Amino acid sequence: MAVARTRSVALVGVAGRTVEVEADVGNGLAGIHLIGLPDTALSEARDRVRSAMVNSNYPWPDARIIVSLFPASLPKRGSQFDLAIAVAILGAAGVVPAERIAEPFFLGELGLDGRIRAVRGVLPSVLGAARHGDVTVVVPSANSAEAVLVPDVRVVPVADLRQLVEWLRKGDAPPEPEVEGYADPPKTTCAPGIDLADVVGQPVARRALEVCAAGGHNLWMLGPPGTGKTMLAERLPTLLPSLELDHALEVTAIHSVAGVLPPNAPMLSRPPFVSPHHTATSAAIIGGGSTVVRPGAVSLAHRGVLFMDEAPEFPRHVLDALRQPLESGRATVSRSAGSVTFPARFMLVLAANPCPCSQAEDQGETCKCSPTIRRRYLGRLSGPLLDRIDMKVTVNRSSRRELLADRQFVETSATVAERVLVARERAAKRLAGTQWRSNAEIPSSVLHADFRPPDEAMQPMTACLDTGSLTARGLDRVVRVAWTLADLADKDTPGQDETNAALGFWLGVR
Repeated sequence: MAVARTRSVALVGVAGRTVEVEADVGNGLAGIHLIGLPDTALSEARDRVRSAMVNSNYPWPDARIIVSLFPASLPKRGSQFDLAIAVAILGAAGVVPAERIAEPFFLGELGLDGRIRAVRGVLPSVLGAARHGDVTVVVPSANSAEAVLVPDVRVVPVADLRQLVEWLRKGDAPPEPEVEGYADPPKTTCAPGIDLADVVGQPVARRALEVCAAGGHNLWMLGPPGTGKTMLAERLPTLLPSLELDHALEVTAIHSVAGVLPPNAPMLSRPPFVSPHHTATSAAIIGGGSTVVRPGAVSLAHRGVLFMDEAPEFPRHVLDALRQPLESGRATVSRSAGSVTFPARFMLVLAANPCPCSQAEDQGETCKCSPTIRRRYLGRLSGPLLDRIDMKVTVNRSSRRELLADRQFVETSATVAERVLVARERAAKRLAGTQWRSNAEIPSSVLHADFRPPDEAMQPMTACLDTGSLTARGLDRVVRVAWTLADLADKDTPGQDETNAALGFWLGVR
């Protein structure tokens, strides 16, 4: 009887922290004691580990067992520590060589019959383990396709406890399932059945969608029902290029922690599209939880699109909670146990009706709402929030003649996506050597120091600053949109045409 040590990983947000698991099997009153700030799910591991070992025909030590999780000050939550606890006890009891379990990381939940079940957050856990260099990580077979995405890590998938013990005794790796690493996806792909060509009419809104996709900008669409606001927003992801490897790992890690990673897609290569219902709470949008903090919609939309349909129907405090993630690209959730930060750099698309009755006066219908009701309805979108929206477009209902005439100018998503990709590559070349990939990410200080347009092009914006119709934050966003328009026009720097168009988008165009 002795002390055996092994390693596992605890998740804090989407960051993996190494946890050393020690098991001491010695003299004393028979029983198992778990120390190191475990939660309820982890405290129940004692019964799961005992049943799994007994049902796998391994002896349960008739002695005092103490299992310690270090660092003791770090809260540990979830059932992913089951496998590491079982292996540490087996090593302390002499069933497996203690030196064989000291270096690998063990992740997985144990079933009562000894099966090793899949757990959430395997990808960020393996990423956390990979910081230690050349390591070996033992994961459930169901999570192997996700774990193998991390480079320079030896992944050992196991299906049950007996298979793992045999590998630890003999040193021969168990048969590995056929899993593939990350393959570069096509730069532009479109979802089947969804195409920008489905939207007939609204040429200004289609142009705004292209500019948003090229620069990563936020968009607000205002108009009555039936004008195509939802259709336009749903087709924005089809214009975006596929995620690069580092971004794909970020997005996949967030979805893995949230438990919404599709089983047939271990790596998410396309920008996500998240559209929460207007009854969603602040915790559902930003993230939260009483014990285990989960990412919210803003983090699930990381590197993608967050679409809020009927935006004035959302509670005002939920809408105002978006301001901090829009500025910083992160969502911080604070609880009594501590603060957790999730990545949240997304494109926000808001859609709103002009009033609660949604009658379009331009088509001869009579609006039943008073000016006070209208102001109160749209007033839920606060000024500070709208100040963070780069582009504002008013969409009206199109007549039959306009719809027929516009059909010859409609472009497919693939055609527009090619222009977006060229513009993004142009911006990336200009931003080479920095940490930013798109125009929307450039901070204000760098924007006016290194990427300030010529004085002639700045004249429309300075005039609006003098009259008070443009804020300092709005100036930054207009300049960013102007750079995106210049990239789409294949220009080296924005001219007065680009700054005028960007200013019009920020002030609101029809």
